[in-house]
Amino acid sequence: MQPSPSKNESASVETVSGVPYLPLTGLFLRFLRFGALAWGGPVAQIGMIRHELVEQEHWISKEQFNRVLAVYQVLPGPEAHELCVYFGYRSRGRLGGLLAGLGFMLPGFFLMFALSWLYVRHGLQLEGWTSVFNTVQAAVAALIVRAIVRIGGHVLEDRWLWMVAAVAMLAQLANVHFAIVLAAGGLVYLCAREHRKALAGWLLSAAVALVLVKVWNEDALTGLHALASREDESSALVAGTVGAPALFWSGLKAGLLTFGGAYTVIPFLQRDAVSQGAWMSNGQFLDGLALSGLLPAPLVIFATFVGYVGGGPWGAVAVTAGVFLPAFAFTLLGHDAMERWVHRPRVTEFLAGVTAAVVGLISGTTLALLLGSIRSMHGVLIFAVVLGLLFWSKARWLVPAVILGAALFGWAIRALGG
Repeated sequence: MQPSPSKNESASVETVSGVPYLPLTGLFLRFLRFGALAWGGPVAQIGMIRHELVEQEHWISKEQFNRVLAVYQVLPGPEAHELCVYFGYRSRGRLGGLLAGLGFMLPGFFLMFALSWLYVRHGLQLEGWTSVFNTVQAAVAALIVRAIVRIGGHVLEDRWLWMVAAVAMLAQLANVHFAIVLAAGGLVYLCAREHRKALAGWLLSAAVALVLVKVWNEDALTGLHALASREDESSALVAGTVGAPALFWSGLKAGLLTFGGAYTVIPFLQRDAVSQGAWMSNGQFLDGLALSGLLPAPLVIFATFVGYVGGGPWGAVAVTAGVFLPAFAFTLLGHDAMERWVHRPRVTEFLAGVTAAVVGLISGTTLALLLGSIRSMHGVLIFAVVLGLLFWSKARWLVPAVILGAALFGWAIRALGG
């Protein structure tokens, strides 16, 4: 006989036929195993959860799974992690959701924490590693470009969304604050969909004018070259100089704005860590992304690395907590109400515009990262080969394989004295 949820949770947690009432320890270990096997990015992670819990064990129906996944694709945060929180919540209420989410993220967190310690303690001071990091950074740049194409293919469904993304990219290069960009993107598309295209066109024109004025008055595009020039300053940076509260706030902002997939966290953390806070270089930022690609974890776990470089061990914890907090909160504080809210037509239209703007922000950030990471023919070669492989194959192990391959190529260049 299956025990029922506690009385105070019975109103918000309706037992779904097939969802087992697992012991809390067993629930945590179950999702800890998922976290330890979470290779290959979000598509592979979601597929693994679906295969085991839906297709094999029938916790919920395939139709319900698709509805739940659709909600998390609209909301910010890593979808695979949010699905784990959802299943834990359905099994054992809010505590179960918390334990399931922690189980899924902890393997990647501890591995990234250890790699961050090694990187800060030794990586910045070992001679001869430059060629390895440079080739890996070129591979990561290709990963981001492929992600932009994939996200854009799902998000940019009409000409208004394309225009929003294009203007947002220019705004990012001109260093316009992201909050203005996101709000404008949402409003423009909402007006366009609500048959107020004249107003939408006026808002879009005003956004372009704002970008041009900012560039004219401040020569803001020189910031793009400044980002690239920070590559050579990495050896002078010292970890542990930023306070934990500031790092938590940086992570929380990123966690609340990651619409469209894990890669969308990149421009927000990059803005705080590189463009404004300057506690790390673009090269270090790309190194963190590369390390995250080697781990069984959501890609956003690179936030742990960003936090460690900025504030040491407590900085790593603070940024990670900030990034993942929204992913826990959306489910634990009211998944059903959130599901009803995000499916309202006007909310859906506004969020579609916001997501298109995020695609533009990623594109602008990627351009800066490309200028900083691909500075040699070896880098161009790695970028082109990796990008071709990513478009050609969808293999689960491709991401860690290309990063390891790029590292080995860089090591060979070093060994040959190239």
